[in-house]
Amino acid sequence: MTVDKIIITNLSALKEKYNKRVSLIIKAIDRLIAADKKRGIETKFVAIDSAADMKGIKCPVVKEMDNQRDVKTAVDAVFKAYHPDYIMILGAPDIIPHQELKNPAYDPDGDDDKVIPSDIPYACEKPYSKDPGKFLGPTRVIGRLPDLLGVNDPSYLVSLLGTAARYKSRARTDYQKYFSVTADEWKESTSLSLTKLFGSSTDMAASPPKGPAWSSSQLSKRVHFLNCHGSLSDPNFYGQKGSKYPVAHSAEKLVKKINNGTVVAAECCYGAELYDPADSDMQSGICSAYLRDGAYGYFGSSTIAYGPSEGNGQADLICQYFLEEVLNGSSLGEAALRARHRFSGAYTHLDPVDLKTAVQFNLLGDPSIHAVQAVSHGFSKTKTYKKVFDKHQNSRGTRLLRREKLAQTGTNLSATLGAVKKINEKIPPNAEKALRMAAKESGILNFSTQSYSLNFPANASKSNMQKFDSARKGRNIHMIIGNRDLPKGAPGRIVAIVGTWQDGKLMHMRRIHSR
Repeated sequence: MTVDKIIITNLSALKEKYNKRVSLIIKAIDRLIAADKKRGIETKFVAIDSAADMKGIKCPVVKEMDNQRDVKTAVDAVFKAYHPDYIMILGAPDIIPHQELKNPAYDPDGDDDKVIPSDIPYACEKPYSKDPGKFLGPTRVIGRLPDLLGVNDPSYLVSLLGTAARYKSRARTDYQKYFSVTADEWKESTSLSLTKLFGSSTDMAASPPKGPAWSSSQLSKRVHFLNCHGSLSDPNFYGQKGSKYPVAHSAEKLVKKINNGTVVAAECCYGAELYDPADSDMQSGICSAYLRDGAYGYFGSSTIAYGPSEGNGQADLICQYFLEEVLNGSSLGEAALRARHRFSGAYTHLDPVDLKTAVQFNLLGDPSIHAVQAVSHGFSKTKTYKKVFDKHQNSRGTRLLRREKLAQTGTNLSATLGAVKKINEKIPPNAEKALRMAAKESGILNFSTQSYSLNFPANASKSNMQKFDSARKGRNIHMIIGNRDLPKGAPGRIVAIVGTWQDGKLMHMRRIHSR
């Protein structure tokens, strides 16, 4: 049997979490599989802890739910056995863990994320590693349909499975209107993003003064673009003007206001963090609230994210790319993969902040959902076309060609893209002077300096790339990262100045802010 989509979970962990009520989830999974079949998608359910399911896959069962190495190995084995077009991870990290990657920008007084909880390694062929630089070329279409971390009521996950089973693709016009809230400090950057996506930013709302009591009419738009501050285990996003950080968007104020089919891109720090609601007065995060009320997909960061105050970069770009691909008719999973390719593919190497951006954004939702109908060619409506293709044959064939191209792109990135590696070397005097001048002018306090070398794959030096070998050997990245003089605990305090030096000469320098 051809398998188009795999639902991967840990059944023992689900049973331990939900006890006898796990049967409600199994029934909801069966309904999704049946709905997929009607859409021409053959879906298979695989429990990586089941000896029966893993038989013939040539991989041991996963005995410890939180053993990230074993889970990564099992997901790889399942993919190699079935080569599905979609992989849907079912469950929060207490069912299927994120892969925790080392944060290349880590600094105890600045970016204090020691690890980056990521699903990107599941989309890559490379084996288990904590090095984010190993996962620069994702080739698989991945998404996670999460339940609530630490909560043993199955109704939430049953509801999300129901949304996926009942989804329908809509015309592009249904997604042409948007809801967007931005921190006032970043309104120029957000306006640029919206203009690129929709041709106008007139419906953008800045906080302050607006938010968080948005009307049902405002929230009924099916595309939401959020560029605010976020905090760890916090159900709110925050605006900013100077040293004021009012609540701009709140999970509790979204109840029964989100339109079925909504797609969200959130640039915010911790915008897609899956935390235990017990850590926040039993209020789940904004990402969970959107999915609860019928959103099809949510694309956001698990950790501190970055972008410039004006212009576009990092979180701005990867979120833009995701929404653009969705609007063009890609499935949610394909849109996420294409966004990652477009972001990383724009560079010859990824500096520490770009590398973090490339692996920190996760898709929450069924990756096979096409929120927007792809516009078909007129020939597909002819009698000849309908006669030579059965109902779903062409969809599967063209999807295969798209997957081939995506695999080709990811493989090329993996073989050629460079990434930073932190080194314990003193910054050259000229570099340190330039960075300190920029830090002083930018009001960065309590900062530290970091240095990085660049690692390129062996294949990156073949053919016409050989002429760049000597230049790459003389290239280093130096960074200052610290906090602005803002209230203690205020979100968005982190600022970094990142410079690229070639043989001791400055090539490039930029300033970026935490979202």
